[in-house]
Amino acid sequence: MGLGDVITLAAMQFYARHGADEGERQLGQRFEVDLELYADLATAGASDDLADAIDYRAVYERIAARFAQPCQLLEAVAERIASEVLGNFAVRAVVVRVRKPSVPIGGVLAYAQVQIRREAAPG
Repeated sequence: MGLGDVITLAAMQFYARHGADEGERQLGQRFEVDLELYADLATAGASDDLADAIDYRAVYERIAARFAQPCQLLEAVAERIASEVLGNFAVRAVVVRVRKPSVPIGGVLAYAQVQIRREAAPG
């Protein structure tokens, strides 16, 4: 059986001080986040009631609060976001993509991105 229906929140933008380099942590920069929330959306679809749905605004606010906590690695940022979503919303799984447009690698690069997928614990 698949993971069910999906809600996508695409290209959310946050300013934060993540990075392995001290300069990145001091100056900060813009990051982008995509979320795929796998959940059963049938009840909300039938009732048309926000109480039966995953509130996008609440998801965004929780991600923004977690994003403000500096990390060295994009992998750690993604893990924090996945944990926040799984711990606070009725989802079966989450896919998190975190993009960093300005990467100090000494060359031209559109962005670096980390993608993880985490599932809720059974039960």
